[in-house]
Amino acid sequence: MGLALVFPGQGAQTIGMGRDLAESYPEARAVYDEVDDALGEPLSALIWDGDADTLTLTANAQPALMATSLAAFRALQSEGFDTGRMQMVAGHSLGEYSALAAAGTLSLGDAARLLRLRGQVMQDAVPVGVGAMAALLGLDFDTAQDVARRAAGDQVCQAANDNDPSQVVISGHKEAVERAVELAKEAGAKRAMLLPVSAPFHCELMAPAADAMKRALADVELKAPAVPVMANVTAAPVQDPDEIRRLLVEQVTGSVRWRESVANMAAAGIDEIWEVGAGRALSGMIRRIDKTITTRQVGTADDVRAAMEA
Repeated sequence: MGLALVFPGQGAQTIGMGRDLAESYPEARAVYDEVDDALGEPLSALIWDGDADTLTLTANAQPALMATSLAAFRALQSEGFDTGRMQMVAGHSLGEYSALAAAGTLSLGDAARLLRLRGQVMQDAVPVGVGAMAALLGLDFDTAQDVARRAAGDQVCQAANDNDPSQVVISGHKEAVERAVELAKEAGAKRAMLLPVSAPFHCELMAPAADAMKRALADVELKAPAVPVMANVTAAPVQDPDEIRRLLVEQVTGSVRWRESVANMAAAGIDEIWEVGAGRALSGMIRRIDKTITTRQVGTADDVRAAMEA
């Protein structure tokens, strides 16, 4: 039996997330305090009492979700969770930074600052209205990839997230993505719809953001993780700090290979996965990928206690 911890990406954010963790566990509260200090602003106040549209802004959502994931992780540790039980960690898109912080590769402050920058440069890479993303439901990855290729023409349209056997997200120029939505319906997709996102993430249009992250990551200390980290862009475990640095840059323009990542974790002996942080999206994906894997969501104080009792 093997346990992996996974950490959610953008879209899981909600006003109030993590509040009960901070109220129940001083260790969780300390995470939010440290993130506030690292950013030089009270992000925790926005998370717990702010405006949902402001929290959804990429530059806020990314460090906020990481803070909530690490607050839940620290709460687990305070209840006696033995990190030696973890055989692997992984995260979806920005969640990979949460996984790296949990594994000891990134300091909490560096993770917060990098994600604030990542959110800003990803938003700034493409003018609003030029790019788009769409979810294609009911198509396998190869078919979705073919749809994106045919829709692209002389523009960009590519698979951004290979989430599970029936869900692929595409990203690129708005006109090309809109063409892909219609082609996907013709190809038999159950649903194909544009997503309410502010930029076309995980595609070639993010190249300016990748360049900015390369410069930023060059100045950050990365330690070898305590356990292997399943990398988004390779769907393979990695532990070398220089390789992690390179893959984090590639991740900005590359696909999040979540379906393959989960399958490869299962092949490596992982049969239990805890989703640590806000939301339940990853748990649903995992069950659709491999029904033999037991999932548990750990995002509230009650979840923490239930996990430890189990």
